[in-house]
Amino acid sequence: MQVDGAPEPFSTPRLDALPLDVAHAQEMAVVLFDPALHAFTGGAPESAGALRARYERQSAGSPDPAELWWNWVLRVRADGRLAGYVQATVRGSRAEVAWVVGTAWQGRGYAKEAATGLVRHLRERSAVRTVVAHIHPDHAASSAVASAAGLRPTDEWEDGEVRWLVDVSREAVPGRAADFRNRP
Repeated sequence: MQVDGAPEPFSTPRLDALPLDVAHAQEMAVVLFDPALHAFTGGAPESAGALRARYERQSAGSPDPAELWWNWVLRVRADGRLAGYVQATVRGSRAEVAWVVGTAWQGRGYAKEAATGLVRHLRERSAVRTVVAHIHPDHAASSAVASAAGLRPTDEWEDGEVRWLVDVSREAVPGRAADFRNRP
């Protein structure tokens, strides 16, 4: 079971989620170059140098020992290219997750596959029991991804975004049959 600060790789049918490394910055700068990716989250595309600096900070981990930063890049197995990332900020049994797939790879189901794989990975390989995502109310694609990963919208808002969540200790993760007979 994953319990320390280092994220374990995981796979989905078409993607490999690889722990973030500073060496990914150059290729990810190309993946994330489109300003449209920032329409709902703000900011602007970062240069390879800026991404490298951010990846160094993220790879070093949270300065708060009670919080884990798990970040993965998504490699499309068919062509070996990076297509986006998923991340989880873990505090105890709760993880806040996010996903981004570059525009060149959108419309192929990669975001849904990656987010579902991330939720499954957190459930199976960590102590995480509650998964949370924050989604802009007008971002239909991200809402569809969250729904596919088993998250549901709540009545709670944070910074203009709707809080979505799933208690993975009680609910089945999409794409896997659940057997809860032996659970208290």
